Amino acid sequence: MLTAKDIMSTDLVTVTLGTSLKDLAAKFVSSRFSNMPVLDDAGKLAGIISETDLVEQQKPLHIPTVMALFDGVFYLDSEKRFQKEVDRVTAQTVGELFDPKPVTCSPSATVREIAGLMSKHKAHLVPVVENDELIGVVARLDLIRAVEV
Repeated sequence: MLTAKDIMSTDLVTVTLGTSLKDLAAKFVSSRFSNMPVLDDAGKLAGIISETDLVEQQKPLHIPTVMALFDGVFYLDSEKRFQKEVDRVTAQTVGELFDPKPVTCSPSATVREIAGLMSKHKAHLVPVVENDELIGVVARLDLIRAVEV
């Protein structure tokens, strides 16, 4: 049975937490990848960034609805959610926009297990991690190629 080690891509294109969003956009265009691993200062996997994250960053800010009652003002939406939206819109670096909780797998994960992870978590890219080191990634296209074999 095929495993992550058999089908993963090892020629990785990555970004760091400090990569500007402008540089990220240029990397997406030049590499033609739609998702990239994000590495911290020590070179460890910190998360994933996608073209969708960059597109979402550009959507309009939703101003929360408020209600005035007597002398008080009450937010009808979550202040926390509004703060997250403000942070998204004002982000300047990958570190302010990326997903810090990527779905990962080991090199011995089977194709079926990886497909299950991708389906369950709606992930397009699964980093392959061994001993806390990023050794490759499995993209949806890698799974499709595995079906051809």
